[in-house]
Amino acid sequence: MALNTEPNIADPDGFYAELLGAHDGLSDDQSIAFNARLVLLLANHIGDRAVLSEALAAAAHEDEAV
Repeated sequence: MALNTEPNIADPDGFYAELLGAHDGLSDDQSIAFNARLVLLLANHIGDRAVLSEALAAAAHEDEAV
């Protein structure tokens, strides 16, 4: 399995709004902690170590990220 960087989320605008809403009322530190928990939950769901490494590399290079 390779990292999919093509649009793949149903209702991406709705998801983005939900993601922003999840941060409402959080302090900066709470928001950072929330993001870390979310990343770890999604990484666990993906589970494929090679895909996770590919995602880390893509995220490190802003021009390659989704």
